[in-house]
Amino acid sequence: MPGPPASSLRPRDLRRGAVLTLAFLAALGTAASAGCWDRADATDAAGLPAASSASAPAVPAPAPPREAGTADREAVARAAADAVAEGKSGKKAAQEVVSRSGDRWGVVYDQGEYAAFTEDLDGRWTGVGLWTERLRDGRIEIDRVQPGSPAARAGLRAGDRLLSVDGNRVTGLAVAEVVALLRGEAGTRVVLSLSRDGVTLTETVRREQLRSEPVTVRLLPGGITVIKVASFTRGSGERVQEAVRTAPPGAGVMLDLRGNPGGLVTEAVKAASAFLDGGLVATYDVRGTQRALYAPRGGDTVRPLVALVDGGTMSAAELVAGALQDRGRAVTVGTRTFGKGSVQMPTQLPDGSVAELTVGTYRTPAGRSLDGGGISPDLAADEGAEERARTVLGGLGVGP
Repeated sequence: MPGPPASSLRPRDLRRGAVLTLAFLAALGTAASAGCWDRADATDAAGLPAASSASAPAVPAPAPPREAGTADREAVARAAADAVAEGKSGKKAAQEVVSRSGDRWGVVYDQGEYAAFTEDLDGRWTGVGLWTERLRDGRIEIDRVQPGSPAARAGLRAGDRLLSVDGNRVTGLAVAEVVALLRGEAGTRVVLSLSRDGVTLTETVRREQLRSEPVTVRLLPGGITVIKVASFTRGSGERVQEAVRTAPPGAGVMLDLRGNPGGLVTEAVKAASAFLDGGLVATYDVRGTQRALYAPRGGDTVRPLVALVDGGTMSAAELVAGALQDRGRAVTVGTRTFGKGSVQMPTQLPDGSVAELTVGTYRTPAGRSLDGGGISPDLAADEGAEERARTVLGGLGVGP
């Protein structure tokens, strides 16, 4: 198994378990079964995420003591090694250390789970088309069903409680473990036991090769372009840039980040750069080393822009919203974002499993921490967010 990427921002805490738990996922979080996840896809000489060719040099800083809520990498690796030497599960031992540490976003994957996790970053996977989340009581609930997927054709719905997969009870499992059970070879069958309105149902579905459409574009009356970014998988940043380049001249744009669980930091920076002529996108620290992420020059700084956000806007998506808001480039409309701005770094363990542990935090250009509080929109709106956004753009001279 190749060594894991050096850093990742995971979207949920296999949050709601998720941790699409971002665990990308705790991080596989709501997006867990489809997969989404926040990580940089390149590393520099220091082994830290390089979000773009414009990544700034490291700024040395005194290494702070390890904060509460983070797991000690050496302790996790040692626990795994000791367990393997005794013929036990290294993954299980490592996860126990992570759980005791209080690392909200820390998670340990076995080789198969991690392979599925990284596959998700390409926007394609083999499965049945479910996004799941883990509730506080350990129950696993379907958060979303992909249109046209095997799960959709079988009539599965958001809000259904998933009880078992091929006879394996899932209550109490991490979202990543549920995802691993749902994955498999295309064409194979999987039996799902569910509960809906107190009634137990059994559905047999066939796994398929699926892919997501992370960026979709539509045109509203008056020439307003709506760019919906569902997640920051590979290629999504370039697709946002292309959508901006081909939008009607002088017309406004709605950048819809609602429900976006995050993804690749590199792609998030590319997306933000579509609206910025260079400059700072975010800063982050990894074990006391401070770094900055910059947009290249050449983005559209004139076109009126509204960014739509909500409680499902997480991680890398929050990084984009925070950058556009702080730089005065966009009016943000919607509800407060989730508040996941921590950095995870993968460590490969002796048995081949991978521990992703929190090592630092991201901040907006104005120095605001994304972790915990999230991004407050400039204009609050819930159900009528898109209409409110059109009103804003109208006030900027856009639309009929």
